[in-house]
Amino acid sequence: MKTKIITGILALTISLTFGQTAEERGLQIAKAAEEADLGFGSSTVELKMTLKNKNGQTSERFLETNTLELTEDGDKSLIVFNSPKDVKGTATLTFTHKEGSDDQWLYLPSIARVKRISSNNKSGPFVGSEFAYEDLSSQEVEKYTYKFIAEEGSNLIVEQDPVDPKSGYTRRLVTYNKDKGYRIEKIEFYDRKNALLKTLTYSGYQLYKGKFWRADTFNMVNHQSNKETILEFSNYDFDVSLTDDDFSQVALKRAGN
Repeated sequence: MKTKIITGILALTISLTFGQTAEERGLQIAKAAEEADLGFGSSTVELKMTLKNKNGQTSERFLETNTLELTEDGDKSLIVFNSPKDVKGTATLTFTHKEGSDDQWLYLPSIARVKRISSNNKSGPFVGSEFAYEDLSSQEVEKYTYKFIAEEGSNLIVEQDPVDPKSGYTRRLVTYNKDKGYRIEKIEFYDRKNALLKTLTYSGYQLYKGKFWRADTFNMVNHQSNKETILEFSNYDFDVSLTDDDFSQVALKRAGN
């Protein structure tokens, strides 16, 4: 009797899995990834940004990022450049939204002004890097439609099509690791002509608080310009208590001074 019950449960599980459409399974995977990372609250981290041009020449920048997790809407983030001198004090504030265009502001110390970034310019490069302004937004399920593509060992590949018509991408191919909390291993970005534009690879993952996977290195390669941007993360702190006041335009300007 026990064997029959187990067999029945297994059959039901297989039926539910294979009964899903590609769209339903893709959405399910994205939701599982979101659920796995809920509850970190707020965090700070230091970064080294290395810019590499098509000839292999490099330059370095140092910055820090503060993040505030929100459940009713997308997360908030504040990025501040600390060096070198030509970008020191430059700061970016991002309010990610589950629906509609994100709100973003840029503080430029050279003119001591906060400038709102138009949603029409979200595909533009972030401070000369291979990351676009829209790449700074948090991963929100509502921002895409989904289609499951393939399963390769522990990796699940899902196509994500941006809902926002002003996105610089037609689609993204995202590789999730189902055995490691559905963390993202790679994202391939396709431009408005549906040609492969960039690949972002995550490496050096570490587990914080027994739950939150964070990569030590982001490597963004632009296949069309042959340029590359490497972000190296260090000194993650999940014990900070950040609030909305730390993510205002006043805080943005203050951070840049």
